[in-house]
Amino acid sequence: MDLDAFFASVEQLDHPEWRGKPVIVGGSPKHRGVVSTASYEARTFGVHSAMPSWQAQRLCPQAIWTRGNHARYREMSNKVMQVLKDETPLVEQVSIDEAFFDVSPGRFSKENPIDICRRIQRRVASLGVTCSIGIGVNKTVAKIASDRQKPRGLTIVLPGTEASFLAPLPVRVMSGIGSASEERLSQLGIHTLGQLAQQDPERMRAVFGVGGPRMVLRAQGAEQSRVKAYVEPDEVKSVSNERTFAHDLTTRKELEAAIGHVSALTGTRLRKKGLKGHQVTLKLKFDISHTHTAQRQLARPTDDEHVFGAVARELLDGLWREGTGVRLVGVGVSGFDDARPQQLDLFGESDGPAEESPQRDLRALSVATDDIRQRFGAGALTYGRDLRLHDARPQDGVDGVDGH
Repeated sequence: MDLDAFFASVEQLDHPEWRGKPVIVGGSPKHRGVVSTASYEARTFGVHSAMPSWQAQRLCPQAIWTRGNHARYREMSNKVMQVLKDETPLVEQVSIDEAFFDVSPGRFSKENPIDICRRIQRRVASLGVTCSIGIGVNKTVAKIASDRQKPRGLTIVLPGTEASFLAPLPVRVMSGIGSASEERLSQLGIHTLGQLAQQDPERMRAVFGVGGPRMVLRAQGAEQSRVKAYVEPDEVKSVSNERTFAHDLTTRKELEAAIGHVSALTGTRLRKKGLKGHQVTLKLKFDISHTHTAQRQLARPTDDEHVFGAVARELLDGLWREGTGVRLVGVGVSGFDDARPQQLDLFGESDGPAEESPQRDLRALSVATDDIRQRFGAGALTYGRDLRLHDARPQDGVDGVDGH
């Protein structure tokens, strides 16, 4: 399920006078902002998410602009997700406006899955927003199907028809294939998912690394995936934050900025909870159903993002290859109950690796930033690295038992 032009739809719901008019949620055109969401009225002018705001303003000068109200969007998102949970216990929310849910025949209900999905659409519409749903045997097929007939679409891909459904579609419709990957595929003469499905997996491995064979499998419609419901933990064993992006990150500069941004959010939550951890986890999501993580132990427990964020950036090399699109970045810290003895630094300095340096001045800066934002709001102070991340879709920080 994918909510249709979600942020803009909520704004039109809350501002009846904006209904039927082009609405753009995003940063100011005067300050190098980025479009987060555009209403369908604005999209008819060529405006789309992740577009520079100045360009959107040129295409649609009559648009109504708003920076948005993320607290309100979360409130509405929670109501929509509850609709899904009323129908099945297996709901996997992947962003504020998107979720997978399992209505496999006979698993939780004897009712036809199509009837269930139509009821979900009616109930979501009664909340004042609309959604599109794709039904398929795996996440790749269902996700692509949900985008085929927006808005208010219901696209059904019957078992056994996956390959024929996917074959004529351009490769870019498959999540995880960003502009850089699309260009590489084009250079190989591969333009459709049908052409990608016919490739030798090992040939794709030589070009795209470990993700190459998986791309072929997904293009064939043969991916095996399941919905993973979030289970509330009994105790906090990890603290993390993650962000989903409206467009894939494909350069190291973008990814390092994202890691720094997410690390800072995690550091804030650690200090608020009075927790320090020994283990850092970097999480990258390349497409809707494939996530990779890497971990490293620290010499000392820390709550300082300047320490664990630097380690997270080092972990990037083992997970990612330049040009591969990344749609989600997460950073977590765990190992709070590890009471290993520590070597105290007699003179307040360290000759060890960078991760072991106390970096007291930088941590003090983070603490001061926490205080300013708590007193005057999250937008009171912004770091330069965050300016290019306006199109991030926030995921609330998670206190979990598995580092995610």
